[in-house]
Amino acid sequence: MPEPAAPHGDPGPQELVMTLLGTYVSPRESRRVWSGGLVGVLAGLGFSDGAARIALARLARRDLLARHKAGRLVHYSLTRRTIALLEDGDRRIFSLGRREREVGEWTVLWQSIPESRRQARERLVRRLRFLGFGPVQDGTWIAPHDREAEVLALLEELDVSEHAGLMLGKPSAGLDVRRFAARAWNLDGLAARYDAFVRDFGGYPGDLPDAEAFRVRTWLTHTFRAFPSLDPELPVGLVPAPPSRAAAVEVFHDLYHALATAAQRHFDEVTEK
Repeated sequence: MPEPAAPHGDPGPQELVMTLLGTYVSPRESRRVWSGGLVGVLAGLGFSDGAARIALARLARRDLLARHKAGRLVHYSLTRRTIALLEDGDRRIFSLGRREREVGEWTVLWQSIPESRRQARERLVRRLRFLGFGPVQDGTWIAPHDREAEVLALLEELDVSEHAGLMLGKPSAGLDVRRFAARAWNLDGLAARYDAFVRDFGGYPGDLPDAEAFRVRTWLTHTFRAFPSLDPELPVGLVPAPPSRAAAVEVFHDLYHALATAAQRHFDEVTEK
């Protein structure tokens, strides 16, 4: 079988650790994972020991991992913040493309968060993209669905409500919605990435040796994780769905579940100590 292509942008080890934690660490509330094992699995995915250890330390400093030391051994567990992020991610990832979106209200957000709150602004932008928002101009974002509840909760969590405005409405039927949407989302690029996903992963069988199952399932999941931030799931009554989206969703779900037992067995073998 050919090597599955790594996700666009050559993901860093911090991003890949988050994929590993979300995919293989269960129960999320209490399980501790040996640091040496995480370094080992990252090495098998192409990262040096040094890069892996730096990534783990940085995630701990960002309150995304909790560090536990017992003698000479170091283990990591998930923080409450990470568990909430992973659960939110699960909802978006596993629901993507599973039902047709109807034409309804769109959400418009504009923000003027000051430079002194730059970190909060950057976190807001990352989360908005994951909710399917696209930028139309500086500080203004749109989503083709009612995201009021999620955005209000996000603004409150980041303590930036005073710097933002929110509105619900519908696009005019008198304008070409696809042309307007293409300003906020790269629809042609999205279609090409779905094509590439099907091409890269569609030929794999569901019965691979443990280490190979782990490698393929990890890249499968990490690559698919990008789609909620790229695909606004525009209502098909306004803009046709990307041609390969349905096939990509089917490949993801089929292979994710088919490789689960073997991949989990490999992860546990390497990381438990």
